[in-house]
Amino acid sequence: MTGTPAAYTTRTVVDEQDLTACFQVRKDVFVGEQNVPEEIEYDAHDADAVHVIAVAADGSALGTGRLLHGPAAADRTGGDPTVGSLGRLAVTGRARGLGVGVALVRAIEAAARELGLTAVDLHAQTHALGFYERLGYVAYGPEFPDAGIAHRAMRRSLRD
Repeated sequence: MTGTPAAYTTRTVVDEQDLTACFQVRKDVFVGEQNVPEEIEYDAHDADAVHVIAVAADGSALGTGRLLHGPAAADRTGGDPTVGSLGRLAVTGRARGLGVGVALVRAIEAAARELGLTAVDLHAQTHALGFYERLGYVAYGPEFPDAGIAHRAMRRSLRD
């Protein structure tokens, strides 16, 4: 598909085809654009994560993200079992600026609520802090490197 997608939907990944599309978006954005080593982009948490995908009307993937919960999220949430961890949020270049990222974050938050979680943490690349702040996330703690890219931890309560 070329050009700008006119319409898209977001959904929780339910089959291998969707998951493969999510992984391709992550490869294109993180490995291809941001030079994240491919061997650290995918991890054991992918098997148990809730993945979401944004799909254009023609079926092409526009973006993805994942939610870790329970023990998989413990190292990112201070061990609090009521807090999920949003991660691997990626939007293809042709879909940026269309609200796809916002829709994906809101879909992940909805999945977190369905799991009974009370908050969502994330590790934001510092250039994306404003994006997450506009969605109600608050930064905490010092800046830190992840895959050679500066990040900050952020959290949003789901109790509002």
